[in-house]
Amino acid sequence: MAISLPDKPIFIVGQERSGTTLLMAMLGCHPRVAVPEVAWWYPRFRGYLHTYGDLDSGENLRTLANEMIFGLMVPFWGMPANPRTIADEVISNLRERSFAGIYCSMLERYARWVGKPRWGEKTPNNVFYVREILEDFPGAQFLCLTRDARDVAADAIRSSFGPTNAYAAAKEWKFGQQTIQRLRANLPSAAWLDIHYERLVNEPEDTLRLACGFLGEEYSNGMLDFHRASIARNRARIRDHSALGGPVTTRYVGIYKEQLSIRDQRIVLGVAGPEMKTEGYTSDLEPLVLEAEEAAYQDELDGRYRAAMLDGPGGRQHVWESYNDWLADQREARRKRGVWRESDIPRDGIVGHEHEDLMTGVRAPARWKRRFSFKPRFA
Repeated sequence: MAISLPDKPIFIVGQERSGTTLLMAMLGCHPRVAVPEVAWWYPRFRGYLHTYGDLDSGENLRTLANEMIFGLMVPFWGMPANPRTIADEVISNLRERSFAGIYCSMLERYARWVGKPRWGEKTPNNVFYVREILEDFPGAQFLCLTRDARDVAADAIRSSFGPTNAYAAAKEWKFGQQTIQRLRANLPSAAWLDIHYERLVNEPEDTLRLACGFLGEEYSNGMLDFHRASIARNRARIRDHSALGGPVTTRYVGIYKEQLSIRDQRIVLGVAGPEMKTEGYTSDLEPLVLEAEEAAYQDELDGRYRAAMLDGPGGRQHVWESYNDWLADQREARRKRGVWRESDIPRDGIVGHEHEDLMTGVRAPARWKRRFSFKPRFA
């Protein structure tokens, strides 16, 4: 089944630390477009729909709706809601009894709340679910952010989540950018628009005018006042997004020059050099390709550090990862109850994929969470 809407849904995608949150805040200040906080629903749920059984069953549909709605990082996206009845409300307004129906009903509720006719949603990792999004919403339009791999690596290493060394960051960027480059080559220009972070912050008005033209919307100067809106103000309280507390700035372009060693810059080039060149990012340095033993060591360090830092300063990742793990536990519990079987797993899906953790937003490998006795926390 598919949902067609009079105003095409908008999806802001890209790789984490590439400017998707900035564009989310900007576009959400457009007078016609409602963009709530991140949902992470496609990464968390779309590849595991087989574990909910037949969604024509009211019980199965309600289970999915509850797990989606109550797992938002910002509860109910700030909307006034009765936790006892919000799932009933969302289900009563479904366009169809499906994941996409729940998704659309909740986004439409948000759009009505803020008084806008069109909705958009930003989850960076939706870039890995473009095929599924187009199956659900054939008219969807995508705004895709790309940023220099070296700056992404530098930003990630100092953040409270994501890769913890240059090699791991470059590997993630390479896989993500290969995905983006395939999509760019295969999707029509009416569905896909590339935006480079560096252009967005250096030429914000021109870039936003380009984006509005692509979306068929009139440009609004109000988008440049994003930092005065509630989403940006709330995000700015978090260390990882403090820049959203002020007007758009170029000070985060080229941060790798101070924050990454020459060796780490060479490592990034050694991993992702061809993809960087395709995006117009160049360097005079010689790429460094790590020996297999050293690469494995960097991978292991990254997994250990990610798990050890989940309950570090910031706290949000601890709760986030706890809910991810709880969802995995619920899937297993439904399997034991007979709701689904191993034979129901889609052959071309994400289950068992080499990059399943990355694509679904898991913050640390399960084996390292077990090793460090990660204890869930939900509040």
